[in-house]
Amino acid sequence: MSAITFEMTSRTRYADGRVFAQTGPYERIDGLLTFAVDPASEANAGLTDLALAPRDAAGLVRFASDLSLLVPVDPSLGNRRIIIDVVNRGRRRVASTFNLAEPNRGGSADIPVGDGFLFDHGYAIVSVGWQWDVFRSDMLMGIEPPIAPVRGEVLVEIRPDVVQHTRTLANRVHKPYRAADVDDPTARLLVKDWEDGPYTELPRASWRFAKESDGGVIPSDAHIYLKSGFRPGKIYHAIYTVDGSPVSAGSMLALREAATFLRYPGPANPIAAGFERAYAYGVSQTGRLLRHFIYLGLNTDETGRTAFDGMLPHVAGGRRGEFNQRFGQPSVQSTPGFAHLFPFADDVQTDPFSEAADGLLSRLRERGTAPRIIYTNTAAEYWRGDASLTHTDPLAAHDLPDAPETRAYLFSGTQHADARELPPPGDPAIDGTDRRYLPNVIDYRPLLRAALINLDRWVTDGVEPPASAVPRIDEGSAVPRPTAIRALDVVPGLATPDPERLWVLRETNLGPDAESGVARLPAEEGRAYIGLVSALDDDGNESAGIRLPELTAPVATYTGWNLRHPDAGAPEQIIPMVGSTHPFARTGAERTASGDPRPALDQRYADRAAYVAAAREQAQRLADERYLLLEDVDVVVENAARNYDAAIDGSIGQV
Repeated sequence: MSAITFEMTSRTRYADGRVFAQTGPYERIDGLLTFAVDPASEANAGLTDLALAPRDAAGLVRFASDLSLLVPVDPSLGNRRIIIDVVNRGRRRVASTFNLAEPNRGGSADIPVGDGFLFDHGYAIVSVGWQWDVFRSDMLMGIEPPIAPVRGEVLVEIRPDVVQHTRTLANRVHKPYRAADVDDPTARLLVKDWEDGPYTELPRASWRFAKESDGGVIPSDAHIYLKSGFRPGKIYHAIYTVDGSPVSAGSMLALREAATFLRYPGPANPIAAGFERAYAYGVSQTGRLLRHFIYLGLNTDETGRTAFDGMLPHVAGGRRGEFNQRFGQPSVQSTPGFAHLFPFADDVQTDPFSEAADGLLSRLRERGTAPRIIYTNTAAEYWRGDASLTHTDPLAAHDLPDAPETRAYLFSGTQHADARELPPPGDPAIDGTDRRYLPNVIDYRPLLRAALINLDRWVTDGVEPPASAVPRIDEGSAVPRPTAIRALDVVPGLATPDPERLWVLRETNLGPDAESGVARLPAEEGRAYIGLVSALDDDGNESAGIRLPELTAPVATYTGWNLRHPDAGAPEQIIPMVGSTHPFARTGAERTASGDPRPALDQRYADRAAYVAAAREQAQRLADERYLLLEDVDVVVENAARNYDAAIDGSIGQV
């Protein structure tokens, strides 16, 4: 057992003692879980710099993680399943997502209860802090990582939306990598105009490691100052030397050991009985972390036990992340690097460029601990250029068969996160949030609830989930992005992305030490892998994947992308995580006046009752196919009807 102590800091009744269905009340337990792992264990092979971290007298590497549990007061009333919430940038996400709750934006440690879906079904939730650069607080969970005593280069990305002269040397709003020498003459600052554009290097004399203060510009090892200003819409990469690297793979070890700690109880476990099944849920950044966890074969602990029976990596696309490299930054997703490397799919295939053969599940299959996995993505991850690589060959010549252990679903026409979960415009956690169009208003969370129940039945009872639902080459429903862009001419007045400035994944050369997790920066990029998106129907909506009533009884055209607002710079480029809503005309007269080729609302539906009937028919069809739970048919119909009402009164998209 590598989890050696649990320091409990609080134990309280959850949700004021609310009683959930047959499960009864829940309690919340918070504390700090300490680990001691063996760098020499075969289960930890291939983890960058773990062997360089300080060790205790027994030769083990110690570190600690924040842990938060929501469990039935009477364990015998629960369903004996635990969901590991791989917290996203320190934020607990499982309860608000699956319970259809409003996200916690107040900075408190509260976990919203929503409609209580997970607790009514008897699930326990464990949130695990894993990210070293989170500023830990009551709301944000993190980890105390082992530190490897090494020196080397890091690349920090800066993506301003307004003119700024000073920026922190960190990805987004996290802890900085501090410069080893503020006067380092070898440090570099590169800039490019779009994601895949060429670099220009700025003269060293034009910038410095410094920050603005009341007394003027002063040296700072945690900031970078550009006298002419960082310009909105441009992408800057600062490359400089730092000392001491957090062992980034400790993050994945924390997840594995937290799962086995709770599944196989020992003396340090605050819960008397273990759990029969453990599932991991990761969203966006943490979905990519789960893909990396799978690829490294980490589902087997040091004693050979299985950590997770099943996984739900959500909106991860085809990427991994900086989760096993020297000077890794856990939040990075766009900078070319280890996150972009082949393989992208589960089964072994051959990289057309390097000719290497590999698959995400290869190591776990060898160890006999491959979990059941349901991958879910939105249109946004396809438009980002990588999601289709999980189910087509890298050059988009043919479809790939499902791996026996996995299913994959596109939630058609949706954006990266439910509109209520996205930060408001101007929040620095999302680049380019000053969007040009109304956000995408489709709430796909009921589909995630069905995916969870289907995963549980698959693991527990052997009931296979519904077939994968993704764009397919052989059916003509997977098309290049320029083809889909041309099909959007159906929406009058819609400015569309510049096809030449869309994100792509390319072969990535990180230098001679890449196999050891040490990168040469910046990465050298070569030939492009080919990403596809769903074909569009006559209304401009996606035709492949799981289509909610918003697409099969539509009131608007929905996309998985939005354009940057002209005031935020680079208006020809997409905001990859934010979608858009483009409502139909309300009447035939409005349609004629605007020249909209899409039928108006009054030409599609006689009245509200007719619309609700159409939405219910489509929701019931999804329930019959098991992509939606029967208990959520009313939820989905109510969501669709709310959007119909908003389209009629002109308020749709104003969330």
